[in-house]
Amino acid sequence: MSRSLIPAALLYFDRVAATGSIQAAARAQNIAASAIDRQIIGLEERLGVKLFDRVPKGMRLTAAGEALVRLVHRWRAEERNAVAEIFQLQGVQQGQVNVFAMDSHATTILPQLVQSIAAAHPLISLSIQVGSTDEAVAALLSGQADLIIVFNLPQRTDVRPLWTLPLPFGCVVAPHHPLLSRPDVKFQDVVTYPIALQSRSLLIRRFLEVQYSWLFAEPHGRVETNSLHLVKNLARSGTYVAFTSQLDAATELAEGTLRFLPLTEIDALPQSSDIAIDASKPLNTLVQIVADNAVTVIEAALAAARANP
Repeated sequence: MSRSLIPAALLYFDRVAATGSIQAAARAQNIAASAIDRQIIGLEERLGVKLFDRVPKGMRLTAAGEALVRLVHRWRAEERNAVAEIFQLQGVQQGQVNVFAMDSHATTILPQLVQSIAAAHPLISLSIQVGSTDEAVAALLSGQADLIIVFNLPQRTDVRPLWTLPLPFGCVVAPHHPLLSRPDVKFQDVVTYPIALQSRSLLIRRFLEVQYSWLFAEPHGRVETNSLHLVKNLARSGTYVAFTSQLDAATELAEGTLRFLPLTEIDALPQSSDIAIDASKPLNTLVQIVADNAVTVIEAALAAARANP
């Protein structure tokens, strides 16, 4: 923190906002709580507004505080870019890239991405968060992420896609599931079996509810969960069918523990794997390096998944 170009008062403020407590921020910064409190009070006096409401359980941001947090996050992102550019002028590829990816990527592409960056660019550090596509876009636009690796990126003028790859929509089943004997598979076929459904935070689930509401009319032994790991384990059991993409289950498809069945309806959801940045910012060299490596890793994972018949 001491090397940051951003004023210390703003960094302390940001830490309090993140932890919700002056005491927790003080422990994280290894500084006296009274010193952080003085910095917060000084900021409030200078701006003429309250940044926090002091509540029994800690510190809660006011509307003005939330605006200042967004500003600090943008400044920190710009600072990282400036430092990286300075290093690049010296011929050194060094700096940190903040990546926001999907939970399913944690067991498919992210381990390989981390290893490829470490091997080819050891001076580039990665900070990786996982969540939904909606959360990734929000993190990107707030300055908390430099690069997002997501599924089904919505079309937005404030988000710039760097790469996109269409993915067939379908379901995964165990290697000896009865659906594998059919020449083609439709929704009507799938719903005769117990279904493992993912969270409503995912576009694929929201699409199914809108376009195929009859799927949710009767339970039919349905299981709902926000854990993709559980969804895949249920599919591997041989009893359940799970709607997902090939990339979500790339590891299991490559290992042969799951099989992918594309659905033949013409109105089935078009899936995509996407990599994007904030459209208002120039493409940083380090971000480009991480994006290029991510493309390579994703394409390799899909090739391995599709190679297993």
